[in-house]
Amino acid sequence: MQQHEDDQQNQRDRENEFAAIVAALAEEHGVPGASVGVLVGGRTAFVNHGVTSLAHPRPVDEHTVFHLASISKTFTATALLRLVEQGGVDLDAPVRRYVPELVLADEEVAARITVLNLLNHTAGLDWNLIDTEGEDGSLAAFVAKLDRLPLIAPPGARASYSQAGYNLAGRIVENVTGRPFEQAVAALVLEPLGLTDTVFDVDDVMVRPFATGHVHGEDGELKAARPWKAFRAGTRGDNPGGGIASTAADLLAWARFHLGDGDGLLRTATLHGMRDETAPLRGSTMGDGFGICWFRRPVDGVRTIGHGGSGNGQYAELHLAPEHDFAVVSLANSEEGYLFNQAVVRAAFAHFLGLVEKDPEPVPYDGARAREVAGRYRIDAMNLDIATDVTADGERLTLAVEIKPEIRRASDADMPPDIAPAAMGFLPGDGDEYVLTEGILAGQRGFFTRDADGRVTGVDLGGRLFNRTAS
Repeated sequence: MQQHEDDQQNQRDRENEFAAIVAALAEEHGVPGASVGVLVGGRTAFVNHGVTSLAHPRPVDEHTVFHLASISKTFTATALLRLVEQGGVDLDAPVRRYVPELVLADEEVAARITVLNLLNHTAGLDWNLIDTEGEDGSLAAFVAKLDRLPLIAPPGARASYSQAGYNLAGRIVENVTGRPFEQAVAALVLEPLGLTDTVFDVDDVMVRPFATGHVHGEDGELKAARPWKAFRAGTRGDNPGGGIASTAADLLAWARFHLGDGDGLLRTATLHGMRDETAPLRGSTMGDGFGICWFRRPVDGVRTIGHGGSGNGQYAELHLAPEHDFAVVSLANSEEGYLFNQAVVRAAFAHFLGLVEKDPEPVPYDGARAREVAGRYRIDAMNLDIATDVTADGERLTLAVEIKPEIRRASDADMPPDIAPAAMGFLPGDGDEYVLTEGILAGQRGFFTRDADGRVTGVDLGGRLFNRTAS
């Protein structure tokens, strides 16, 4: 009995120490509000900081709703696996079996893409479609425009993170169930698990306590981000890939489900099989491979799985260490939330599990290699510019990201700001992997793609391929 009481007290002491760590990180990164949860030793503990909004402050707690953005993909994938177990979907079947209306820029590709290709980002689809002119906001309308989406690789050839691919997966859910995507996901996973504060519609968010995202205005001060979700996510067409909003409490319950035996919703082997590698991922901070949806990432020799999400002034992280029955959730409501969440996740692994993640060290600057990769790269929504820059300390290589100006001009939303040029360095090895060493994306890794003749044709950042422009 005494030993049990001592263990409980030690656990409480560790949780209190972690709360102090989170508070210090929140102050360091200047996030207005954050909600952090950990599942450790069968116990859940929450650390909450700050306020929901600078303009209309209310205390954040574990029941405050944040936009999860791309963590939505974990719900979409799990719902699809329920349909697989029910016999409605075959992972190896062509997508066209379930979405016969699918038309892509290449007919052969459209016929070959499988359901699994969508779930592990190997379909060869570019990141997303941003042009919504005349769109009614539905998944059907989104899919009807996929013939405009660039194709970046043959199906199955390589992994490249695709929002469009998950939105197409959502259309499979709609067509197989005969219900709107949001209703189908609620019936398949949210309602059975009692995730009552996990919702899609902003109207459902507004009747709950919610956090407001914050972005920097022209004067450098934080202001409320509009719209509440990301700049395209006001349409239902983006819900499968990024539309869910939830709380730290619900998200930690979601993590508990994925660490468990399936709760009668999925066979244990199916649920745990989502963690197994289905596609390798090179040179990415997010991990070294994809399972079904999950990023697989080794931390100090231990396999972890996880997913992040970035919205309009809101950031979210969910990471699990299955062999330790451990999970950490971190939600924050400002642009600085990305670095805060990354620091919280690392601190949680170190504090509770003793797992220390080491930062990669770049090699000394090489001007010839730098000039070889310098240029403009792009996806549908963004330009990525890599350039050599001369400073008082010498020459360096920088990376900058901007939302395409024509997209900004066409929108009346407060879009996330562009990412200013930040220093980057090559990593040891074949010379094609790199790490960002400063700025909001400090620590992000990626790599350059070459063609058969050795020319640099693309760069990966955030698990997605940006193709080099001709100019």
